[in-house]
Amino acid sequence: MEIYKGSSAFAGIAIGKIRFYRKGEYQIRQHQADDVKRELRSFDVARRHVMQTLKEEYDRMSDTKILEQAQLLGSGSFLRAVESMITGEKVTAAYAVQTTRDELESTFSSLNDPSIKDRIYNVSRVSNLLLEILGEDENRIDLGEEPVILAAETLSPAELMEMDKVKLLGIVTRSGSATSHAAILAKNMDIPCVTGIGIPQSEEEWEDSIAIIDGYTGTFYLEPDGEVCKEYEIRRKADLVEREALLQLKDAEDVTKDGRKVGIYANIGNLDDLNSALYYGARGIGLLRSEFQYLGRENYPGEEELFQAYKKTAQTMGDRLVIIRTADLGADKQASYLEIPKETNPLMGNRGIRLCLDRKNLFKTQIRAIYRASWYGNLGMMYPMICGEEEMDEIEVLVAEVKNELRAVGIPFKEIQTGIMMETPAAVMIGEELAKRVNFLGIGTNDLTQYTLAMDRQNPLLQKKYNDHHPAILKMIRMIVEAGHAQNCKVCLCGELAADTRLTETFLRMGVDALSVVPACILPVRKALRAARVED
Repeated sequence: MEIYKGSSAFAGIAIGKIRFYRKGEYQIRQHQADDVKRELRSFDVARRHVMQTLKEEYDRMSDTKILEQAQLLGSGSFLRAVESMITGEKVTAAYAVQTTRDELESTFSSLNDPSIKDRIYNVSRVSNLLLEILGEDENRIDLGEEPVILAAETLSPAELMEMDKVKLLGIVTRSGSATSHAAILAKNMDIPCVTGIGIPQSEEEWEDSIAIIDGYTGTFYLEPDGEVCKEYEIRRKADLVEREALLQLKDAEDVTKDGRKVGIYANIGNLDDLNSALYYGARGIGLLRSEFQYLGRENYPGEEELFQAYKKTAQTMGDRLVIIRTADLGADKQASYLEIPKETNPLMGNRGIRLCLDRKNLFKTQIRAIYRASWYGNLGMMYPMICGEEEMDEIEVLVAEVKNELRAVGIPFKEIQTGIMMETPAAVMIGEELAKRVNFLGIGTNDLTQYTLAMDRQNPLLQKKYNDHHPAILKMIRMIVEAGHAQNCKVCLCGELAADTRLTETFLRMGVDALSVVPACILPVRKALRAARVED
């Protein structure tokens, strides 16, 4: 038995076989089809479904572009090209659609002929609608038949999203940190995770070995002996019993012992997390990390795809508030198609709102999708990485343009709440000025900590020095709350620090109006909140 000590990224017990993630083996590759006839049938079913969707859109909007898109699926070169690739190259329908679309865009994208650009747009939109259906069950990273403990040098959020959650018992990595975006995503998935483990260079030493992850203490056991296995089986069962006991609180009020009401919301990364949020009794969604919709794929999500995702979220949550943070891309949240130039220090680079304001088409597409979906529920929108009022000036111009465009074509929407993610020291120092521009403030403690301490939170050399309980961080949180309340803004703490139950009472005494945490942390935080006395 070998014992390794690392850092806990998410609590829990995992027992199972190790599977190494080797990046070279899992690069995006051509998907061979086992049954060509089945792929043709799948394509036909998807084609008919999309044609029905387009028909309903045309009946509602009478836009001739929608007719042109529907015609692509009735007959013509696009249809023949996809079917020919499936039969001739024996590939999946999803791969054939994606490749046909990409080849067309690559061939004609440099031409300025308006009719060609319209055709490229129509093919791209139809392809994306088809891929929403055809790509639902495709996992590009295959973890095998049985659930495993995944071992890796490091993981990006995009890679983690391409894995089947059901096949992941736990995650252990050599590098990374508890507040890296991959670790945050693992928490969303409710998967025990330990970082900073000395994984051997010769991976065969560990492959298929039995291992235990203790996500409470950050301990990793390789080939544990019988006594340790027996102990952790007991602990794992006790862990499940404790979780069952906490479930008694899922319908309980978020109120302190002395009557102070503070809502507990959920941080989520995708639609799969919605069920967990509801299961654990979230009052709403305090942070939907929308950038995850842009990762683990080969192209930008279209407006229709984003709209459908936000619409489903709004409808699922009903009257409960859902805050969508606009895409915080860049740094460690990258995809090849984004073509973000390499930066010396990407965490301090062109990310978040900076990238979105540089790529206004990307940003407006998302804003349009959010406003369209607002008609179906209770949505809000929050902007990441704001540093100054100049950025808010640009954002407000784009939002006004989007609303005017939607009115012009008769698409209904609601006037939604907007907010700012307070995660830079610059934003903290002009908190009142920013609070005048929006309805609420969200506190992103992960980035606020690393920018205040001038420490990369993912640097393993700094793990023992990185302190998110630093007095400066707590003072900044208090400053944000006071600035927000001075301008009648609600303030929600939605970084990883919000789940630290050692600080729950401290945050309540500061006057925080809401806490937003990953779904699996809702009940422990609710328990701490209900045990607190704010006035004492």
